[in-house]
Amino acid sequence: MRDITKLMIAKYKLLELKYDFMGYEFNKEKELSFHHLIVPHRLCKVLNVEDDGYTIQNGAILKQSTAHNYLHIVERYDKELFDGITAIMVGENLQGYLDLNSIKRIDDILKYFEREYCGARTKTGKPLIKEEYTKRLVRRL
Repeated sequence: MRDITKLMIAKYKLLELKYDFMGYEFNKEKELSFHHLIVPHRLCKVLNVEDDGYTIQNGAILKQSTAHNYLHIVERYDKELFDGITAIMVGENLQGYLDLNSIKRIDDILKYFEREYCGARTKTGKPLIKEEYTKRLVRRL
């Protein structure tokens, strides 16, 4: 795990909250990963971005197996919704803490995506939206 990821986990008190920037609960720190927010990782070298974009301002900490993977699916299928989620996470970053209003707004966007793509399948015939992607903190509040 990168030092920046550890720093952000501490800064945002994620081990105490037990949920990530999108409201996905996790049990162990090793489940978390750094997600590039503003400058995508694939463009960092091309644009000669400092530290390959691994900075607090350019990052969100997400549970890899759910939030991170799901967010990239949203990006592939609906860039506008992806941009909306990204904007909320950038806001969380700017305010310096996670709040339930932001988590609820992200949940609303994901619920919309889930309604739009309910029943959709990948090229290999697997469901586009895995059941675990729909289990977020907000659903229990």
